[in-house]
Amino acid sequence: MFSYNPLWKLLIDKGMNKDSLRLACGLSSSTVAKMGKGEYVSLEVINRICAYFNCQPGDIIEYIPDKE
Repeated sequence: MFSYNPLWKLLIDKGMNKDSLRLACGLSSSTVAKMGKGEYVSLEVINRICAYFNCQPGDIIEYIPDKE
């Protein structure tokens, strides 16, 4: 499973909210909603966010192993 918590923390640090991220990166509201639920989004979305913030994917997502 992937978590977008690092992205949400980055938004707080930059004084942004999810809607401003959506507008800045040209994302749909459904894409941002999927991210809010920890669901899959395309690498194109990750690419847009990384390009906007000039960061690496690991700066905005983290891998959380399944509990067995």
